Amino acid sequence: MPTFAARIMALALAVIALALCTLAWQSTRHDAVPDKGSSYQAVALTNGQVYFGRLERAATGYLALRDVFYVQTRQNPDTRAVANVLVKRGSEAHGPDRMLVNRQQVLLVEPVGADSQIGKLIAEQRGKP
Repeated sequence: MPTFAARIMALALAVIALALCTLAWQSTRHDAVPDKGSSYQAVALTNGQVYFGRLERAATGYLALRDVFYVQTRQNPDTRAVANVLVKRGSEAHGPDRMLVNRQQVLLVEPVGADSQIGKLIAEQRGKP
């Protein structure tokens, strides 16, 4: 029959093993891509910027966004009218094909509905009415 000390030691080892398994599982979940629910996602950053794109898993601690769009406010110099325009990233001088976003800078991720205003504008720009 095992002694009291042996039982305590076995219990302690079981608790430590369970804690290590839990930590390992949480670290794999931390790097998982949030449930998308649609083909495009809105990614709001802590600096106030919002990007729309196809969310993918990237290197540890980062999310990758492909086919990225953002809203830019433009003012007509003649009429002074202000309009919000959806702009596709990629035409910049460095020609990016994706954005890598630090997970710590992500405030929230939401699906972009195909029937939403942004969803319709993305489809329009991609040539899919």
